[in-house]
Amino acid sequence: MDSNRYPKWLMTVTEIVDRSGDIIRTHDRKPREIQKKGRNDLVTDTDVAVEQFLKRELLAAFPNTRFLAEESSGDAGLEDMTWIIDPVDGTTNFAHGIPFVATSVALWDKGRPVLGVINLPLMNELFTASLGGGAFLNNERISVSHTEMIADCVVATGFPYAISEHLEVILERLERLLPVVQGVRRPGAAALDLAFVACGRFDAFYESALNPWDTAAGMLLVTEAGGEVTESDGKTSYIPGAPEILATNGRIHQTVAEMIAV
Repeated sequence: MDSNRYPKWLMTVTEIVDRSGDIIRTHDRKPREIQKKGRNDLVTDTDVAVEQFLKRELLAAFPNTRFLAEESSGDAGLEDMTWIIDPVDGTTNFAHGIPFVATSVALWDKGRPVLGVINLPLMNELFTASLGGGAFLNNERISVSHTEMIADCVVATGFPYAISEHLEVILERLERLLPVVQGVRRPGAAALDLAFVACGRFDAFYESALNPWDTAAGMLLVTEAGGEVTESDGKTSYIPGAPEILATNGRIHQTVAEMIAV
């Protein structure tokens, strides 16, 4: 697969992901069937249904591809031509009727994401990106914010499921950030957070202990929108599944990295 195929492939992937949103919207009007994978880690029948739909449709459209998907193939590796899928990012939100819910699909090839789609079906927003082709929201080009002063920034973060293991660091970082930034937000869906950095709603996002399916599509969106994505030190290249991620508009990247250093 070469880059001149990306726009055509992106159109197909976008159509598939968009249709998967119908499942979430339909299930949103019905009682939830919820199970627990951990104390704070939920899975619903919607997660499973969306993932099964995406795998079936993507394999039909792209036969020689693999899957790294949260609910059915979470242990697969990052190999060439691998679809990285989070069917419902923000499952806890969905379980409680909060609309901050995302479906994230990325195609990983030659050591990087080359296609990325993040759908917010309960908010009617569809983010898309291809390597070298820019980033878009509902077919309109987007870019990161131009904010340069940390006092003017809205910073997003998230909390790992194993909260007790990370609590000290979480509180230390918030103690540093809260007095100096304009605001800190925690929507509860990393894919949404990254999409919001890409379109300039958030100036920065950081989080620990995320999985590849949480970040693969979003990191492409941010970089194609002109932003920067690294590990939390602000320097190390980020690979999905790394311990921490920092995504910003680029202008405040090192400042935020210094503030969250532990």
